[in-house]
Amino acid sequence: MNLSTAEEESSSAQEIHIPADINWEMLDKSKFFVLGAALFSGVSGALYPAVLMKTRQQVCHHSQGSCIRGAFTLVRHEGLRGLYRGFGTSLMGTIPARALYMTALEVTKSSVGSAAVGLGFTEGKASAAANAVGGLTAAMAAQLVWTPVDVVSQRLMVQGSSGLRCCNYVNGFDAFKKIVRADGVKGLYRGFGISILTYAPSNAVWWTSYSVAQRMVWGGVGCYVCKKDGENGNAIKPDSKTVMAVQGVSAAIAGSVSALITMPLDTIKTRLQVLDGEDSNGKRGGPSIGQTVRNLVREGGWTACYRGLGPRCASMSMSATTMITTYEFLKRLSAKNHDGFYSKS
Repeated sequence: MNLSTAEEESSSAQEIHIPADINWEMLDKSKFFVLGAALFSGVSGALYPAVLMKTRQQVCHHSQGSCIRGAFTLVRHEGLRGLYRGFGTSLMGTIPARALYMTALEVTKSSVGSAAVGLGFTEGKASAAANAVGGLTAAMAAQLVWTPVDVVSQRLMVQGSSGLRCCNYVNGFDAFKKIVRADGVKGLYRGFGISILTYAPSNAVWWTSYSVAQRMVWGGVGCYVCKKDGENGNAIKPDSKTVMAVQGVSAAIAGSVSALITMPLDTIKTRLQVLDGEDSNGKRGGPSIGQTVRNLVREGGWTACYRGLGPRCASMSMSATTMITTYEFLKRLSAKNHDGFYSKS
């Protein structure tokens, strides 16, 4: 999400002056984390139904039809609360996980970006490298908290789905106790390896795609939208609304690209964390990765790995757009000095 004073030149020698990025050293940390918890809790609540429907489609042993039809069926039987199964558990874990993620992201981006510029990289390449390494590091750090939260909340999400071998849980705490009693603490980290393999490259792809997409949008649509501001001179100074619009479009593009590339891994990860299986001795336990892949292919061919792609693309695009605009807004609210970050048109 690096906007660091990128200057794009068109054939008419116009320049786009984009506000400088707010790095880690410029943030009021206490305000950053408190406001971040509040803002991202609201965003998570708005997007949770799409995540729930994606999860239910991924673990179902047969096609359930469209996601929208499934959502209406769920609401008809359980009311709107059915779309928020496991939300309390997810929210409790998301707050510390998000704090860990944001810290790792900003610290890594700041360090890698400075190092890349010092090594002679151009600003664009340094930005892409910093975003990629930052996303990779942040995802790996956050999975220490997110994996147990996923295991518990996803099991609550899929309760009541037909044909699933899954215990019944009263609430998140009950699910936590039953999982630990049955499998020990390692049961909470079921699928941890595949989660790292899913989210680490997914975040690296997302942040790199976002950095590249943002420069492409500024070079195309950004110039067109801001053209009227450059009629009396060569300098184009977009206002805050234009900056947020470009960030949102770039984030949606990056979300779709990332969802498409990492969908098979996400489907395998979700099944590993939710479904129970049996080992060679007939004992209950989590299925292996190989067994999970074989079951998927047997149920619907290789396309079964892309079950829930529609809601995942929609969820990741909406999430990316709302998250990035919220995140940039949060950084500017938390900056030690608010003045001079946006150039008014």
